[in-house]
Amino acid sequence: MIHNTLVKIFFLFCFSFNIVKADSIKFGLGSCLDQDYPQPIWQSIQNEELNYFIFLGDNVYGDVPSGSLRKMRRAYQKQKLILPDFLDKINILSIWDDHDYGINDGGSDYRNKQRSQKMFLDFWEIPKDDLRHKREGIYFSEEEIFFNKKFKLIFLDTRYFRSKLKGLKGRYTKNKEPNATILGVEQWKWFEEQLDQDFDFLMIFSSIQIIPQDHGFEKWDNFPKERDKILNMIEKYKDKTILFSGDRHRSGIYKKDGIIEVTASSMNKPGSNLYETDNYLIGKTYPQANYSILEIFKKSINISIKDASGTVLNSINLNVD
Repeated sequence: MIHNTLVKIFFLFCFSFNIVKADSIKFGLGSCLDQDYPQPIWQSIQNEELNYFIFLGDNVYGDVPSGSLRKMRRAYQKQKLILPDFLDKINILSIWDDHDYGINDGGSDYRNKQRSQKMFLDFWEIPKDDLRHKREGIYFSEEEIFFNKKFKLIFLDTRYFRSKLKGLKGRYTKNKEPNATILGVEQWKWFEEQLDQDFDFLMIFSSIQIIPQDHGFEKWDNFPKERDKILNMIEKYKDKTILFSGDRHRSGIYKKDGIIEVTASSMNKPGSNLYETDNYLIGKTYPQANYSILEIFKKSINISIKDASGTVLNSINLNVD
């Protein structure tokens, strides 16, 4: 991906101040993008004529069991050459998950997390004066005005501070220790401060799933106290909140107590065809390569999951009037 700083600054200025006049604002979302696999999905995504694209983690696969970052460096170098040029002309927002953090299912005990954070921020060309260069973790927030409504976008770091998992991969159990955490003390404090601000609509982006409970892989429910905490904190905003996640190599739409979560995964590493369900799942999950579209209109929001050809697999509409 060839970066054109002046072009990007112009586009970001236009979007941030709602100068671009359009009937809708369009976001693309995806995760799990392996630099060593073909990426034909980008043609369908380019055809969407997006304003934004959000990378939900596992944006490269650079982890090794030792935690060394040598493969990560090569992965970023290769991905930079592969990512399509049209991304230079839209607003890009990104968080990481374990495979671009540095170790599979990794958490706070990962020894190279500070170096990995620098590599992540450098790859995504985050300005040097951004707070993410000055503090631990890659969490951040954005505010955008669309159709005279303030949208609060909160991007969480579910790796840097996360306590140890319990159980074995694919059969993780609940960590109920009193101090077990996903976000850590400082990020929780920051998150509360974000919710105290004024907004009309809230979007929260987490690399791992928040609502689902029934599978044995990574999810917020592996730390039930943390899951309860975040759901309780956003409960009063439930009519104007959407959650987004990646990680699972299968997409789906979930709903709990009025709160919607959309999982967009994977862009080029399809999951297994094994049947998976959940008490909160709407419809079914989709293991094939996919991406999601979030389209904001004056009075409504449409969210769709699409396969690599751009065919809609599932969708949901929300009223924002």
